[in-house]
Amino acid sequence: MKIAFIGHKRIPSREGGIEIVVEELSTRMAAREHQVVVYNRKGHNVAGAEFDNKSNRENRPYTYKGVKVVPVTTIDAKGMAALTSSFFATLKAIKARPDVIHYHAEGPCVMLRLAHWFGIRTVATIHGLDWQRAKWGRFASWYLKFGERTAARCADEVIVLSRNMQRYFRDTYGRETRFIPNGIERSEPVRADIITQRYGLEKDGYILFLGRIVPEKGVHYLIEAFKQLDADKKLVIAGGASDSSEYYEQIQSAAAGDPRIILTGFVEGRMLQELYSNAYVYVLSSDLEGMPMSLLEAMSYGCCCLVSDIPECTEVVEDHAVVFRHGDVDDLERQLSALIAAPERVNAMRKNASEFVCAKYSWDSVTTRTLALYDSRFGTSAKGRR
Repeated sequence: MKIAFIGHKRIPSREGGIEIVVEELSTRMAAREHQVVVYNRKGHNVAGAEFDNKSNRENRPYTYKGVKVVPVTTIDAKGMAALTSSFFATLKAIKARPDVIHYHAEGPCVMLRLAHWFGIRTVATIHGLDWQRAKWGRFASWYLKFGERTAARCADEVIVLSRNMQRYFRDTYGRETRFIPNGIERSEPVRADIITQRYGLEKDGYILFLGRIVPEKGVHYLIEAFKQLDADKKLVIAGGASDSSEYYEQIQSAAAGDPRIILTGFVEGRMLQELYSNAYVYVLSSDLEGMPMSLLEAMSYGCCCLVSDIPECTEVVEDHAVVFRHGDVDDLERQLSALIAAPERVNAMRKNASEFVCAKYSWDSVTTRTLALYDSRFGTSAKGRR
């Protein structure tokens, strides 16, 4: 089968959860002898030019783990990058005539209509209600909602990552969707080394938030709650701004008065592994999520997790994490205090976290289910294979 992926920024990359999803799916499909093309945006990594990979630096196609990576024209400006890259990627994909074009996220799905008009089969994965995110202005929010509506009306299949999202599409558009969540692999904890040298962090000596620093992640709640704590723990906030420089500056200002709060910026590789492996508690304080990859990763490392009570978090953790009322700083502070005072409870949560999440979510299973969806919907299981 010939498959095209559109809608992410670029692979390989950890700029966001969508990038991780597209890389995991595309490389696994290629390993199963399907022809896979991924259309990458041109431009710098949102975390800075120092994190650029081969796709940022080169304008010609190349192969990554069996996947053909094709950079496409991108106007690298706020609100324009997704629009322009998905438009030019769609034109290239239409010309290549794949068996299916798989779009990811609401904004790029606006261009799904073009593929639909040209008679190419389409699948849309909606990772979250992006139009609700605080960082977008009125036009951007309208555009994202239009992409969501286009997916609901034009896509041959729509994939969602939570049961809550299934209900949303059914109630809003009368559209039935396929529930295929993200996956994860078991992660091996590593000892603190780089984080000790750079930030003075030791095993169990800090509370961790790791993700994009954007308003819907609720980092401001976490800082406010942490400042109320009388504890010898530090708070580590790891992540880049991602189109929300004003909010990131607010977070920097809020953290400036407390030497216990450390902002690392964007992290990857060994430092990322060390932060997950040695945290006392991982906190996800979000008001809005799709299916948070950072939460899956934290649990795969055996972290004790404290999450907001939005369905997209509680569906993932079930009873294997501690929950607080989203947006409630006092409740967040109470739950943090209780965990700091009860290390035996933290250790008990850690013991089952990795086994639970890795048994529940698997990338191989996600790949199999996605390919089965292509096959059952489009009947191309044997066609187009190399």
